[in-house]
Amino acid sequence: MASIDKSLPNVQQTIKLPNPKEVQAEQQQQSAQQSLEPVDIQKNEDGSVDINFDPGAVNPGDDQGHFANLADLLPDDVLDPLGNELHVNYTDYKNSRKDWEKSYTNGLDLLGFQYENRTEPFKGASGATHPVLAEAVTQFQSLAYKELLPSGGPVRTQIVGKVDPAKEQQAQRVKDYMNYQIMEQMKEYEAEFDQMLFYLPLAGSAFKKVYYDEIMQRAVSKFVPADDLVVPYTATSLDDAESVIHVVRMSENEVRKKQVGGFYRDIELNPAHLMETELQEKEKKIEGVTKGRDERIYTILECHINLDIEGFEDVDPQTGDFTRIKLPYVVALEEGTRKVLSIRRNYEVKDPKKEKIQYFVHFKFLPGLGFYGFGLIHMIGGLSRTATAALRQLLDAGTLANLPAGFKMRGIKMRDEAQSIQPGEFRDVDAPGGNLRDAFMMLPFKEPSQTLLALMGVVVQAGQRFASIADLQVGEGNQQAAVGTTVALLERGSRTMSAIHKRLYASMKREFILLSRVFKLYLPPVYPYDVVGGQRQIMQTDFDARVDILPVADPNIFSQTQRISLAQTELQLAASNPKMHNQYEVYRNMYEALGVKDIDLILKPKPPMIPKDPALEHIDALGGVPFRAYPGQDHRAHITAHLNFMATNMARSAPMMNAAIEKNCLEHISLMAQEQIELEFREELQQLQQQGMAIQQMAQQNPQGAQQAQMQMQQMQQKIEARKAVLIAEMTEDYMKEEKKVTSQFDHDPIAKLRARELDIRALDNEAKRKEAEKRLNLENMKAMMNQDIQETKIDQNEELAELRADTSIEKQEMANENRIKVAKMKPKGGQ
Repeated sequence: MASIDKSLPNVQQTIKLPNPKEVQAEQQQQSAQQSLEPVDIQKNEDGSVDINFDPGAVNPGDDQGHFANLADLLPDDVLDPLGNELHVNYTDYKNSRKDWEKSYTNGLDLLGFQYENRTEPFKGASGATHPVLAEAVTQFQSLAYKELLPSGGPVRTQIVGKVDPAKEQQAQRVKDYMNYQIMEQMKEYEAEFDQMLFYLPLAGSAFKKVYYDEIMQRAVSKFVPADDLVVPYTATSLDDAESVIHVVRMSENEVRKKQVGGFYRDIELNPAHLMETELQEKEKKIEGVTKGRDERIYTILECHINLDIEGFEDVDPQTGDFTRIKLPYVVALEEGTRKVLSIRRNYEVKDPKKEKIQYFVHFKFLPGLGFYGFGLIHMIGGLSRTATAALRQLLDAGTLANLPAGFKMRGIKMRDEAQSIQPGEFRDVDAPGGNLRDAFMMLPFKEPSQTLLALMGVVVQAGQRFASIADLQVGEGNQQAAVGTTVALLERGSRTMSAIHKRLYASMKREFILLSRVFKLYLPPVYPYDVVGGQRQIMQTDFDARVDILPVADPNIFSQTQRISLAQTELQLAASNPKMHNQYEVYRNMYEALGVKDIDLILKPKPPMIPKDPALEHIDALGGVPFRAYPGQDHRAHITAHLNFMATNMARSAPMMNAAIEKNCLEHISLMAQEQIELEFREELQQLQQQGMAIQQMAQQNPQGAQQAQMQMQQMQQKIEARKAVLIAEMTEDYMKEEKKVTSQFDHDPIAKLRARELDIRALDNEAKRKEAEKRLNLENMKAMMNQDIQETKIDQNEELAELRADTSIEKQEMANENRIKVAKMKPKGGQ
């Protein structure tokens, strides 16, 4: 193809003539480049061609040379057979899945998006389609879209290994940047994800392709229908497939852009036209779109395949011999001409195993028996056809019953007797004269059958139950029922949806991992970006193994109804025993489940735990507010202040307050001992820290040495703990003596002793009452749980009884119909 002038039009350009020295230098540079040409092509006398490759020139070692278009280095007599072979493979793979395409194509009619004008069994017969399949698809799409793609972004992160502030900041940067890219920069993501969730329950399989787009200069995650991704017959997953062929349709202008940009070979391609498959024509027909004039659309087959290309063979690094192992490549060819446009390596530069780079993610609705998954068309397509047939029969019966038709006499002959009688039609009949009433004969059309209506209801309920779209009307149930009963009902009706939700969660996790790889490869070392209200930045090194990237959705919760029910259960359990639960977090989880914004404005923030002076600690003790000791405080001064406060009349009459102060004193004693240990064993503690890091490195290389070092560490820790116990014993003894001095006057006062004895008795009585109340509360909780089990058992029994009654009613109706038929057969014909 002719070269293109890439200069801008209508722009005056200044032409600078080089001097003779510059011309000579350029000629020398061109001769040097020609001597380093990677391919040497020599023609032989018999017409054959010898091709010699320079490995150093073909494999320069950097990313640009590694992922270069190898098709520019190969002659046509190598590329043309390769293109023909790949096209034959593509045709064979397409033929192997014809049955799958046919069942999916026929199943699209069950959506009922187009009304069918029928002329059989009579003109104007009902062409309605029962919406059980369309309802299931729409409800799944709306539910999954809300849960998997919330407005704040679909990505969350978690730290791998030990948590520290640096890792927390890194995880937050990765989360913010990926949500910013998906929700703000990748404009196509939301629309294509929404479309994929509608396509997935129909076909059973859908794909996402994650890659870096050179034209848009950013990461892209495109939806790929199952019809556009072809794999061999033996493939069971994307990882073990020998070949994955992605069918890409491009306009003539898009192909030309890639040719000019160097992504494709700049060769002549025959004019192409849009060729649609039977499945694509059916989808366009349902959408209501018809094909107009032919558009010049090229079909590019992007083949992710393993090849052993001469000149680029895999070499054993030890022997230098060819291993004959096929390496992963991405080959692009045009379907019409079968011309190879590009061949690129599909493995990392420094990967010794040369494993293929995966660009595709497989989303499955239900796991199939092979590569493709099963959708609702495959699972409830038969039920949908049955419900549609029953619905049409009921509507036709009602039409015939409401618009009577029959015969009228006119001589003996009847006109158009070969045609069927339409509703509301009276046909002329040739008959002799007589009574006008006898001249008309109505055809005996019956009313719509109640048995057929009941059967259609059974079929529809079976389809809805399988698709988990039978809504639970919680508001119409028993408001006094335990929350566990409601949760059990929700779980029973949504087991299928829960499993599907977990599959989508796993697929989205793989998609985000592929996106993080693209960001890591193409981001600069530091990338600042603007958001609403400020500026943030992301670093290329943030995308490493220390941060795990996950979907924000919970794989165990698939709807807001379930989330609220679980939060209510949590709230009920926390209310039964408040001392064992963090009430602040319980209520916060409830507000989050309800979707309330600005929760911090509703809930009081938790008071910060900061060091306080002894007077403030005494105030907290009087108010029943918890307090504790902190490192770095003057522990002896705190203990002395607490002992003096315990000698006051107010403290004497409050045993619970004295217990809190005593607890704080013991905390100060423990901290004093710990600080003394840090002074006495400063060097030993540093050695322990260094040995701990060395043992982790030594565990893989020298297990025995690591075990001995660990035993030495344990001996040193035991020595330090023994010394700490001695210090605590000494300090506790001093504390006891000081306490005895302060409270000696209290010990010799008989009235005070009686008062203390009275307080002790009262405290024991209060403790006994508290234990009795706890026992009573536990007994009530056990009763509530038993009532819940009884309620669930009743629900199961009622469901079984309802099914039994329905089956019995249908059997009775069938028996009655059989009896009517038998009686009708037994009646004599014509008065005989």
